Amino acid sequence: MTDQIKTDNARSKAEQLPLAFSHQSASGREDLLVSASLAAAVSLIDEWPNWRSPVVVLAGPPGSGKSHLANIWKNISDARDIHPQTGSDAARAAETGPVLFEDADRRGFDETELFHVINSVRQHGTTLLMTSRQWPAAWPVTLPDLRSRLKAVTVVETGEPDEGLLAQVLVKLFADRQLYMDDKLIGYIVNRMERSLDTAQTIVDRIDRLALARGTRITRPLVAEVLNAMDNARADSGLDVD
Repeated sequence: MTDQIKTDNARSKAEQLPLAFSHQSASGREDLLVSASLAAAVSLIDEWPNWRSPVVVLAGPPGSGKSHLANIWKNISDARDIHPQTGSDAARAAETGPVLFEDADRRGFDETELFHVINSVRQHGTTLLMTSRQWPAAWPVTLPDLRSRLKAVTVVETGEPDEGLLAQVLVKLFADRQLYMDDKLIGYIVNRMERSLDTAQTIVDRIDRLALARGTRITRPLVAEVLNAMDNARADSGLDVD
């Protein structure tokens, strides 16, 4: 019994050790997997700087690829990150080049400052990309001039990823780590996971870490352990479990 306790303790400590090395996940435009849910948004990014509207909002559910697309556009356009708050230089930054404002509906903003940012973009021929879970019409905006400006922006939806895209993303994420999974195991993960590209990244990371910590290969029981732990964590946090 004592030996078993020692073994369990050793395993517990090993699983808490940080990785001694890291991997780099490819996340450029050439690595983007395009599905029907992302086609319109990808086309928009590819069309820059020839946008029909200087202000664009990518709107979609969590994990639908908005941040990935915004990062690609930022690299292409050399855009500056902004957060339109009182006293910020957001409007001035918008005078000189493209600007990016992510999570507009969650981070909040000063309405007058965002109004000035949009005016700067329009007046100086630059571009503004915003990301949001909600369409601008649902933002709690009270300033009439800003509401008017937001009605004129281009909104492009990023839909929830389908099973085919999730499977492709999982294969790619594992391959980035030099791991090549059986199709059945990929299918098992897809059927159990939340429909989110962010969740796919988290799952692959946790599976890889747990297998490395234990010094074992990736098996269905190990994958099930990771997925169950994530489900339990979501349940404990009060989030709905799909």
